[in-house]
Amino acid sequence: MRILLLLIPISLVLLGVAIAAFVWAVKRGQFDDLDTPALDILEDDDRPAPPRGHRREGDTPPP
Repeated sequence: MRILLLLIPISLVLLGVAIAAFVWAVKRGQFDDLDTPALDILEDDDRPAPPRGHRREGDTPPP
């Protein structure tokens, strides 16, 4: 029975920490836009690879 005197306050402290973390996340805007990050992976905006043997500006020539 004495263990309850220890476990109940610990659980209340952990509950308070979890609520504080949730409130902090809401205030910082973590839950403002939940759809866009999931849709970003579907966009095809990658540039094609340069042709083989093509040098970029600033590259040194091969030896």
